[in-house]
Order: sequence, then structure tokens, then C-alpha cells
Amino acid sequence: MARAQKAGDDPGAEPAPAVAATAGKAAPVAKKESPKTAAKAAVEEAPVDTGPKDTASILTAARKESKPGPMTKAEAAAKAPAKTGKPAEARRPVPPMPVKPDYAKPKPKPAVDQDRRSVLVGMALGSSLALGFTFMTTTFTLWTLGVARFMFPNILTEPPSKFKVGFPSNFAPGQVDTRFVAQFGVWVVNYEYNGKGEIYALRTVCTHLGCTPNWLEGEQKFKCPCHGSGFYKDGINFEGPAPRPLERYAIRVSDDGQLEIDKSKLFLEEKGEWSDPSSFVAV
Repeated sequence: MARAQKAGDDPGAEPAPAVAATAGKAAPVAKKESPKTAAKAAVEEAPVDTGPKDTASILTAARKESKPGPMTKAEAAAKAPAKTGKPAEARRPVPPMPVKPDYAKPKPKPAVDQDRRSVLVGMALGSSLALGFTFMTTTFTLWTLGVARFMFPNILTEPPSKFKVGFPSNFAPGQVDTRFVAQFGVWVVNYEYNGKGEIYALRTVCTHLGCTPNWLEGEQKFKCPCHGSGFYKDGINFEGPAPRPLERYAIRVSDDGQLEIDKSKLFLEEKGEWSDPSSFVAV
């Protein structure tokens, strides 16, 4: 107190206001300041407590319950009723959930008998195993058949090379018998060749390109439908592109008196083989 007062001053006198010192001066024009600048100025102009402080007051200020700074969740929960002014029990209760209808409730699973389950599992496994063994057996069988088929050669079933066509008396002079064309590919003809009567077997293959000619009874000739080659009754070619006469098979009279034809032997007229006795039967 002694230091705060100057010597010679009246301690009971009040200090003169600061306005009096500046009474004769004009008031300064207030400048427009930003909010940040105004807040800073307010802090700077706030009165600062410069009075004396003792140790007890400092400790009392430090032990206040409302201290600044972060707080725990427990502290925040404890202070929440105090801020709102309502006890925790007075809060609005949450309404209960509506009762689910029967169709919305989960249906209980039916109890499965252990024996029945074992039977079902056994049937499933048995079916899978049976299917696997069946597939394996079928595959093995097919492989076996394929290997067996591979071991045998490819054989075409053909008619025998030797066959009988009947007795010579069954073939009248000038007749061309076409009964054996489909099965054996042979015409049996009773006609003359070089002025002599003969029974011979003509091969039913055109000497041009291998087509099968037709016997035309009305025209008394063999006519090829492919390129128009024509042959006389004795097999000599006379029209079309065929380069040579028809071919003969071997023929003879067997032991039983029937005519037997052998297709393994051929006789060509251009080679002079029609004069061979094996190529005809004299009548």
C-alpha cells in the first residue's frame, strides 16, 4: 500500500478520471475492424488481476471441480444430467418392438431320425458308387470291343467266284438271260460267234468307264446309259466311246451237267482269247 501511493499525495483523494486529461482533444474516428482483430483487442483490454495472491488461493483455484480440458466418457455421462437438469431415470423410454405374427416366425426344423439319416446317406453313396462302376464297366467293354474289331481284317462279303446257272437246255438259241445280272453281274447268252453256236457269259461292265449297260430286247443290243456305247449280242462294240468289246467269264459244263461260271478268269476278244474253249460251251 505504501509503494502504491506516491509521497505527498492525499490518500483519501480519488484519482482524476482519464477523460479529463483528454477533454480538450477530439475523439478519434472508430475504424472498422475484423472479428478476429476485435476478439484480440478484447482479450488485450480485459482487466488483469494484478492483486496479491497467496498459496491457499492458488491451491483452491487448482482444486476446483470444473477444470478445463478433455474429460472421460464416465465424467461426461455423470455431468449430462446436471446440464440438462433432468435425472437419468426421467428420460423417455424406448417403445417395445411389436410382436411378430405367426407366419413371420421361423419354423422349427423337423427332427430327423438318426437311423433315417444314415439310410439316406447310405443310399446316396451307394447310388454314386453304382453309377461310377457302371460307367467304368461300359467304358471297358467298349474298349475291348474296339480292340477286338481292330484285330480282325476288313472283309467284304462277295458272291462266290464260281456258281451254277442251270442246264444248257434252259437257254434257247438267240436268248440273252438277265436273271444273274443283279446278283452276279453276268449275262448268259446263247448266240453265234464266227458262225458257230456258243453259250458264253458276258461281264456286265462297259469297257469305256465301267458303267453297267442295259440289254434292249427290242433293239437286240447292249446299250450303256452313261455315254451311249453300244454292243452287239455277241459283245462286239459298234457305237459310242467304248474302245473294245465286252469281256467274257470262263464257263464249262460241270459234273452234274449244269453250266458253271468262273468269274476269276476273264477272256478279252482283242487278244484273241475268245477262241479259248474255256470261254464258251459249244452247242
